[in-house]
Amino acid sequence: MADFFLLSIMASTQNLLQIFSSIDLTSLESTDHGSNIGLLLKKANTKIESRHVAAVCVYPNLGDFVKSNIETSIKTAVVGGYFPSGQTLTEAKVEELKLIEKTTVDEVDIVINRGALLAGDYDYVRNELRAMRQAVPSKILKIILETGELKSADQIRLASEIAIECGADFIKTSTGKSSIGATPEAAEIMCEVIKNHFAKTGKKIGFKPSGGIRTIEQAITYLEIVKRVNGANWIQPELFRIGASTLYDAVISELGHGNNA
Repeated sequence: MADFFLLSIMASTQNLLQIFSSIDLTSLESTDHGSNIGLLLKKANTKIESRHVAAVCVYPNLGDFVKSNIETSIKTAVVGGYFPSGQTLTEAKVEELKLIEKTTVDEVDIVINRGALLAGDYDYVRNELRAMRQAVPSKILKIILETGELKSADQIRLASEIAIECGADFIKTSTGKSSIGATPEAAEIMCEVIKNHFAKTGKKIGFKPSGGIRTIEQAITYLEIVKRVNGANWIQPELFRIGASTLYDAVISELGHGNNA
């Protein structure tokens, strides 16, 4: 019984460390500036058992500031593509991404045009995503589906397939600005699409649940979905991220490092 209890504790700690090193620590508020982002960077630069968060995600105007003040092994990510609505001229989105390409950031999270997708204008969606992909050839590209605004499992599946077809390195559930963020149901579908794509092509696509993930229990739900559908080898920052800043405090507190951040 004692050995079983010890094994349970070790497994729990392992889950917590996996979650911690998968977090994209994020601030996407209209009032963001150097001072409050500096506080975010203090959290990001805190290591726990030689691990740190996967990335820091901010608006593009703060990307270079983050990159120059963060541990070199932590990725700097920014949002683009007229985040969070995705509603503007394709040319404006592409020009924004060309400017992002010139910065020092590592990753960019863009949003799919849900209006065009829901209207069935799939060629428009594909052409726009391809143009944005081409505008940031050196960056890791995460494509946000905003699954809470899609109307069915079939639409979530189709959006996932289109995003991967158009060059996504990751597919992501939500901007975190919608009333419905990540759900286990959407995660299952997206991970199945990733699994099928890998079976056909041998190429691994990352998965990022984001939006409304605040507790350790919620995070473990997504961790377990990825392990079950895609395999335990998917649980690494190159293939699995969690977009949840409030989760950070819960994890470090549970690990007993609450005074270090």
